[in-house]
Amino acid sequence: MLKIKTMQQRLSLFLLLPVAVLLLAMGLMIFLYVRNNLIAQWKNTAVLSLAHAAHDVDMRLAKPKDWMKMYHNTAGEPEADFIREWLIKQLEDVGGVDRVELVKLDKGFKAVSQLDRCILSPKAENCYMWRRGASRPQERAWMGMMDFERAEIADITLPRYDTLVEHETVSLSSDLLNKEGKAVSRLEVVIRFKYLIEGALSAAQSANERAFLVSEKGKVLACSIAEKTEETCYTDAVKAAIKDMQQEPSAGNILLPKDAPDEIVGFYKLKEAPWSLVVVAHKKDILAPLLRFRAIYFLILAGFLLFILLLIRLVAGRAVSFIRKVSDAAANVAQGHFDTLLPVAREDEVGQLIRSFNQMVLQLDERLRLKEALDLAMQVQQNLLPEKPPEIAGLDLAGASIYCDETGGDYYDFLSFSEWQGRVGIAVGDVAGHGISAALFMTTARALLRSRITQPGRLSDVMNDVNRLLCMDTSRTGDFMSLFLAVLDLRRNTIHWVRAGHAPGLVYDWETDSFEELRGEGITLGLDETRPFKEYEYSGWNRSKVLFIGTDGIWETENPQGDAFGMDRLRAVIRRHCHEPSGEIIRAITEDLAAFRQTKQQEDDITLVVAKVKPE
Repeated sequence: MLKIKTMQQRLSLFLLLPVAVLLLAMGLMIFLYVRNNLIAQWKNTAVLSLAHAAHDVDMRLAKPKDWMKMYHNTAGEPEADFIREWLIKQLEDVGGVDRVELVKLDKGFKAVSQLDRCILSPKAENCYMWRRGASRPQERAWMGMMDFERAEIADITLPRYDTLVEHETVSLSSDLLNKEGKAVSRLEVVIRFKYLIEGALSAAQSANERAFLVSEKGKVLACSIAEKTEETCYTDAVKAAIKDMQQEPSAGNILLPKDAPDEIVGFYKLKEAPWSLVVVAHKKDILAPLLRFRAIYFLILAGFLLFILLLIRLVAGRAVSFIRKVSDAAANVAQGHFDTLLPVAREDEVGQLIRSFNQMVLQLDERLRLKEALDLAMQVQQNLLPEKPPEIAGLDLAGASIYCDETGGDYYDFLSFSEWQGRVGIAVGDVAGHGISAALFMTTARALLRSRITQPGRLSDVMNDVNRLLCMDTSRTGDFMSLFLAVLDLRRNTIHWVRAGHAPGLVYDWETDSFEELRGEGITLGLDETRPFKEYEYSGWNRSKVLFIGTDGIWETENPQGDAFGMDRLRAVIRRHCHEPSGEIIRAITEDLAAFRQTKQQEDDITLVVAKVKPE
């Protein structure tokens, strides 16, 4: 039994063997994947090409059919001679139409329309042509004999050699029926077959592929092979495809005939004729690039494995010493020595390992510094929030913000100035998202609001100016925030407010046990500087009412089962604690939220403000 003693032997066995197996397996998977993709790509391209070619034939058939249907629509109209004459002329002008024949069936009378000449007997009583210069009375007399009650396109013939025009044609025919349902005449449109299939056999995508046009009974009508004989076209693959195609309900598909396993067949059925376009390709032609790649891949694989074997012998000895150095340096980092960096003396995987190790050490040091910076940012942001509510005679105010990260985008503020006698402003906002970017946006909005609200103007003017300034920045960043700005006037017992996409404020009256919502129109800040805001007023503020303003992190809090806290639970907490101070109401709400959330992590910032009249 071979004993493995050295690292070179271990690397040779435990690295080279798995690599060889892995590369072989990977090559096989790539081969199968590319093989399936090539076949799938050919299938998609073939179906699209067939559909396009079939659509072209259908369009050429649909034009005369549409005019024939318009002719049928004159059924039962005895005074429609002129219209029928015009429709016959339009049929003559359709591309590919050789002639239009109208055959009277009851007496054997036959009238023919052709572009340049009459093809039947030149006698006037047996031959009639619709063309310029024909006499109107004669036309009306003939058309008067051709009254019918109903008709529909009955058949399209197979291609046949027409001695009159000396090339193959197909005919669209329909019987014109009288009231008893008896055929009194037949309308036939003779079309050049070569015109119909012009370009249809181009569905073959390469010289090695073959395209066919076959009838529903399996007869080959045309093929793209130079030697155009039915024996040449009617191969085993086509026979098998026709057999499977007749049982296939879909309009187009790709078949893998059992009788011709080396070939792939695609078909598409025409809508306007009982024919189908078929294209046949050999699998080896489709997979030719992949077969060449497979041979090249095995040659490269053998050389690669030999190169790995030599490389293992060259680098195994030095690699061990470098790995030991990295291990010792990692132990120093674990003890907090972030100045431990290793010199990079190699450009191979070991050198990359050393570079990655040095980068990791630097990033760990940077992350620790960033953590300290985030802690400092959290302290700065917390200092921007009100340390305590302002002292307003007769008013009990309280507010709180609970962030889910070190910093957040929720914001509340109490606006009280010396010139505001008996009034206090309350602002509650919510920036989209949370974290550092939301905190910076919140700080900007706070500064703009505080600087503008001291200036003259209504609350709507304040919000318009703040929104306009924010939009100058958000046009590049896409940030936005909702804001509820209210001014509580104790002298007039009113609340004036403006909503900028924020949730409505709640006013609870414990005397009537009812809730009112402070609603109103207003778009979120930072989206559109042209949209004006509107100020609203609530009157009747008194000692029995509690004002609540919060962010959606409250009612959208979820428990481990995925249930939301909701507005009903929030209102129930306010109702139970309405007689307590504002700070106690906030404490009760936050405790209920924590109990409802249980062990689930807080996913959004939570901010709330409560205001009520102080009891005397």
